[in-house]
Amino acid sequence: MLTEIGSPIRESRLAGIDGLARLAWGADLGMAHAARQVLQQMTDDDSRAVSAAAAAALERTAVRLDPERIDFGPVAAETPRLVADVRVEGPPLAVAGATVTVSGPGLRAMLHDRTLRIMWLPRSDWLDGSVTVRGPAGWAEVRVTGQVTSAAPPVHGPADYGTSRGGEPAGLRTYDGGMVAGGYGPARVTVLPAPPPPARRQIGTTILVAILTSLVVLGGAGVAMTLLDDRRTPANPIVAAPLPSEQPAAAELKQTPAPGLTKVPLAAARVKSVARPRVIATVRVGAEPEGVAVSPDGRTVYVANQNSRILSVVDVASRKVSPVQVRNTPRFVAVSRDGRTVFVSMYEDDKRTGSGVAVVDATSRKVIRYLDTGDMPYTLAVAPDNKLWVPIHSDGRLEIFTPGTLRMESELPVRPNPHAVGFSGDQMRAFTANHESNAVSVIDMRSNTVIRNIPVSRAPHSIAVSPDGRMALVAGYEADTADLIDTVTLKRTGPFKVGRDPQSVAFSADSRYGYVVNEFDGTVSVLNGRTGTVTATVKVGKSPRTVGVSPDGRLAYVSNGGDNTISILRVGE
Repeated sequence: MLTEIGSPIRESRLAGIDGLARLAWGADLGMAHAARQVLQQMTDDDSRAVSAAAAAALERTAVRLDPERIDFGPVAAETPRLVADVRVEGPPLAVAGATVTVSGPGLRAMLHDRTLRIMWLPRSDWLDGSVTVRGPAGWAEVRVTGQVTSAAPPVHGPADYGTSRGGEPAGLRTYDGGMVAGGYGPARVTVLPAPPPPARRQIGTTILVAILTSLVVLGGAGVAMTLLDDRRTPANPIVAAPLPSEQPAAAELKQTPAPGLTKVPLAAARVKSVARPRVIATVRVGAEPEGVAVSPDGRTVYVANQNSRILSVVDVASRKVSPVQVRNTPRFVAVSRDGRTVFVSMYEDDKRTGSGVAVVDATSRKVIRYLDTGDMPYTLAVAPDNKLWVPIHSDGRLEIFTPGTLRMESELPVRPNPHAVGFSGDQMRAFTANHESNAVSVIDMRSNTVIRNIPVSRAPHSIAVSPDGRMALVAGYEADTADLIDTVTLKRTGPFKVGRDPQSVAFSADSRYGYVVNEFDGTVSVLNGRTGTVTATVKVGKSPRTVGVSPDGRLAYVSNGGDNTISILRVGE
């Protein structure tokens, strides 16, 4: 394998990556850790194919959490505690020497074997925190949310809070080995980006040094539990013993010195959305902006400008705009879940020429490759498993690309003609708005098969699934209405009257409200996310096209194709 890794022949190095991936999945922890270190170095190989293959191998051998979000929902103020279990997935290295950190008032967490137990002792009105598992196989986070409300009836009695499998709290159900409030919650995992690699080079015998280093790193590593108080200051971690039928209180566990971890939060604390947003600023971008996407950390907005072949990169703090030139006319934008890659769909006005996807490195702000697609790729999106889904408007199908390598994994026929796709991670369902069929296709993501087509208002142009995974919002472009679909029962409600030519939809970060962009009226309709009642109509720029919402729920961004601007709305406080 050393010969293959150090070979000047690209194919040999690619074969070496396959061997490293097998080692990274092996039971020999020292060798597995060393293999991942070498794979990390090979992501900066001179060959783009080798670099991409190494990145994909790293992703396959990284730690993952299932489910990736816990929503305890509204609970009564007198609730003593709630617990939920999360399964830790990945190779044996994923749990070897792994440690746990938490961020959020009243949160507790403990890792034992492949079970991550999360406990919430409600102390404040809102919980928007995270639990991080970090070790030699990288790290992943579970976002944990909840709300204390005196108006809500108690969902648990004091006797309901056992931590064993036989004592799951009321309101939580078993879900593939974990518990999720009410069965809802989007799948979203954030993986710590690797440190900046050194200058490009081929990898030689550095695997030997990596093995020795790994043996030292893994020696004596333990499993830990970390506590955070209400000031978000980490206390000493606590060593986890095998789980008894009833978990002891945190104070009863033996404390050990902290290992000095650095916590990287998912995002700033999420805020409560408002029924009547307001425009707070307007920023000039390129010519005829269409697609809009916000980075996972909320610091950057990406705008596809159709008449200038430019992707505008907007720094949220300074509102400075930087251009990225792409090969063909950009239409819509999506961002990878780690925020490192931006995807831009392209096609020319004849709906055939130049069809494809530009792949942009978010750090360097340069196009690193182009993907070939069918004719007229429309509103593309990144799924909970990081695969890229591209609706092919003119061909009536979806193209699905694997993460890392970005090879087309499968093609999925749907009704004509798919405009957009949204995901309910907890239900493992995808939804496409099929413009010329007046229907939404429901796709089982386990088998990539269409399980139902739901009639909706005329010319469904856009679809969005709420962050809690419960509802889908659909814009009926020719009907001047919007519809809601329950992602569990697949029952449609509506239509609800909005403005003229509703072009794009999105949800607030807390799922309370939906936003419908009305192109002809130059407005955004704000709807109650459960009832469809319009709570406000907000005037924006000329010919608005698309809306994107920041992950923390404070701001929304609307592209105005008629005046070459984006409107910034305050949607949360």
